[in-house]
Parts: sequence; C-alpha cells; structure tokens
Amino acid sequence: MTNTPHGQWSSRWIFILAATGSAVGLGNIWKFPYTAGENGGGAFILMYLICVAAIGIPVMMAEIMLGRRGRQSPINAMHTLALEAQRHPIWKIIGWSGVVAGCLILSFYSVIAGWAIAYIPKMALGTFSGAGAEQANAVFNGLIGDPWILLVWHSLFMMMVITVIAKGLEKGLERAVSILMPTLFILLIALVLYAAFSSGAFMQGVQFMFATDFHALFYPGCTPEQTACEFSGQGVLSAMGLAFFSLSIGMGAIMMYGAYLPKNISITSSAITIAVADTLVALLAGLAIFPIVFANHLDPAAGPGLVFITLPIAFGHMGGGTVFGTLFFLLLVFAAWTSAFSLLEPVVAWLVESWRMTRTKAAIGCGIFIWLLGLLSVFSFNILSDFKPLSFLSSTPFADQTFFDLFDYLTSNIMLPIGGLLIAIFAAWVMQHAARREEMGAEPPDMSYNTWLFLIRYITPIGVALIFLNAIGLFS
Repeated sequence: MTNTPHGQWSSRWIFILAATGSAVGLGNIWKFPYTAGENGGGAFILMYLICVAAIGIPVMMAEIMLGRRGRQSPINAMHTLALEAQRHPIWKIIGWSGVVAGCLILSFYSVIAGWAIAYIPKMALGTFSGAGAEQANAVFNGLIGDPWILLVWHSLFMMMVITVIAKGLEKGLERAVSILMPTLFILLIALVLYAAFSSGAFMQGVQFMFATDFHALFYPGCTPEQTACEFSGQGVLSAMGLAFFSLSIGMGAIMMYGAYLPKNISITSSAITIAVADTLVALLAGLAIFPIVFANHLDPAAGPGLVFITLPIAFGHMGGGTVFGTLFFLLLVFAAWTSAFSLLEPVVAWLVESWRMTRTKAAIGCGIFIWLLGLLSVFSFNILSDFKPLSFLSSTPFADQTFFDLFDYLTSNIMLPIGGLLIAIFAAWVMQHAARREEMGAEPPDMSYNTWLFLIRYITPIGVALIFLNAIGLFS
C-alpha cells in the first residue's frame, strides 16, 4: 500500500530473528517452564500448543498483516487502514494502545533487565560460591533495596536499547538481532548440555516438564488418590494467557516489525516459524534450569525468585557453576535486550513519521522519557515501597499496588488483551476483504487462509476475552 520511510528487512530470516527476539524475553526463561511443571507438565504444554495455534498465531498473523499493509508505525498504520476500509479513524486507538503499553512495559522491564546485568559480575566474581539461602537473599535484597545501584543498571540498559534503535533498521536492529539471537540460542544449548552432564538430575527435570498429567491440569494441588478434588480451569486459562503473552502480541511490536516485511514473504509461514522458535526457547530454558534446581534440592516453583535467588545458590554449589552462571545471566540480558528493541521502535517510528524528527533525536527523546518513567519502578522497591498511588480505590485490585505493580497489572491484564481483541476484530471484520486477501497472498480456494479467517473471527476473540476476564480476576 504505502512505502515505509524506515526501510525493509533484508531477508525473511532477519525478520524471523527480530520477531522471535521480540517474543523471547525474561518470562520465557522462568515463567513458562515452572508454570508448565506445576500444571501437569506435558498436559499443560499440549494445551499451550493448542492455544498458540488457535489464539497466538492467528493474532500474530493479523498484526503482521496490518503492519505490512499500513507500512507505518502502529498509530499511523491503523489510521490509514481505517480510512482505506472507509471506517472512522478512531480505530487508530489500537495503535495508540500498543505504543503506550510498550512504553510502560519498557519502563519497568528495563529495571528487571538491570537486575540481570548486575548479576553478571556477581556470578563472575564468585559471589554465590557455596552460598546458602540466607546469603542469596541478602544479595538480592541488597540490590533492590539500593535505589542508586538500581538506577545505574536501569540507565545502562536503557542506553543499550537507545543506541541500537538510534542507528536505524539496517545498521541498528538488523545488525543487533543477527548477532544476539544466534548467540542466545548457542548459550541456551550450552546451558542445556551443562545441565544434562553435570547436574545428575536431567531426567528428573524432563519428567517435571513433560510428564503428561491431566489430573494436575484440571485438579491443581490434588493427587489422583484424593477423592474430594475440586475441578478448576485455571490451568487451561494459564496456558491460554501464556500463549498470548509469550508471543509479544497486542502491543504493536509485531505490527511495527510487519511494516518492514517485504511483500514477497509469506506471513503464514513466518508467524508459524516465530511461534515454534519462541516455544523452543521456553522448553530449552526449562531443560537448562530444572535439572540444576532438582540436583540441589531447591524449589522449582519459586517464581521470579527462581532466577535471582534459587539458581544462584544452585550454580554456587556446582562444578563450573561460576562460568555457566555468568553465561546464564548473559543469556537473560540478551533476551531482555532483543525484546526491548520492539518496545521502543514503534514510538520512535511514529515520531519520525509524524513530527519529522531524526531517528537519533526520536530515540534519545523517547528513551529519556521512558527512563524517567522507570524511576517510579526503581523507587517502588525501596524508598517508595510503602507508597500505593491508588490506595483510595479500596475495593479494586489497584489499591495495594506500587508503581511497579500498577504498570505491570495495567499493561499485562488490561491493555494487551484489549489490544489483541481489537486487532482480531479489525483484521477479521473491518479490514477490506480484498486487501486482507492480497496481504495474505490468498487465492481461492485457500484452506490455510480460510482456516485463519475462521479462527480470527470466531475462536480467537473468545479466547482473548477469556484471557482478559481471567487476568482481571473474574474467574478466581
């Protein structure tokens, strides 16, 4: 339709690397594996894959399609596509929602990524060698309790992101992902091999993740021998939520990357490849983490503490743990870094298009604004830890939340599901049929196109709506 002023990906491979980098983040490394293990292992993974196929991939295809059709930032692309469909330009609210959500997410995501950077020298210098739970907790609490140290690492990570985005598509994004993503996979495989040959508990980790237990999926916390078990769909809803959020959809990032996709590249095959790569990273992360956790008799369901408290203890008691622990946190930083690119790129592209700013000025200006916003999250762990900005809303989930909690809840539970739902509705019901077929490269009869259209029209919106209702606590 229109030509993007930002350039295009040089190849399908680079686009897949970039989009996979956007999808792969800190959540893939710890949240997916332990959630799978706690909800039936293989049964949960099977449900997750079904949800990826029915919800995640269709929305990703829709985002890529809208981005390539609009060839602009999500805000301007949705404005253009609404006019093309002869609909009210209010539909650009989808773009605004994604851009705002991306900025909010990056503001606190940068703080967490800063923790991972801080742990690289700690691991390399042997801080956790022979450490116990008390020492590991003291190190972590000392980090987040010092606002100035957190500020340094938060600032460093934002500078890393701004530097890449300021260089543009070819010299910045493409060059970065072509180095970082293959390195990430190499590090991950090296950690899996380390876990397999040094932990002595590799098969226990495999069993934890892949043993198919539908009873644990539908009756959480209840053994098959117990008779008074209460049925629960929370495991299925968790699989649906992970399938949606783990693919980085609903925030305009994939739409932005789709704007740079050449016309001759298949959207369907690209989206499926990205989803497979993202899932593979999550599974490999579990195979790297849990054998080490079990070998040291630690808690596999420790949540965020698994990364910053439990695993350092494990590495500290294993041969070669100092080296591989350092590589693990380097892996975390790379995963966070590639995700952060896609969070900053949409708003920078919008400023370049709408305000005629140079890319360098736009990247620095947006980066500084997000850095300042991130200070609220930095201070949420120390000097503002007792400050609840919406405490006056006593009957809502927001009442007891710090700024960090508030940003996380607002984006993950409200903005992203609503954004994904609106993307599905626009792509399926509002966009012109001819334009949709043209972008999808569909010539009737095309079973893959018809299957996607059926899913995005009828199945995906119901799934995303359930994710949203579960996320706000309706099904608790």
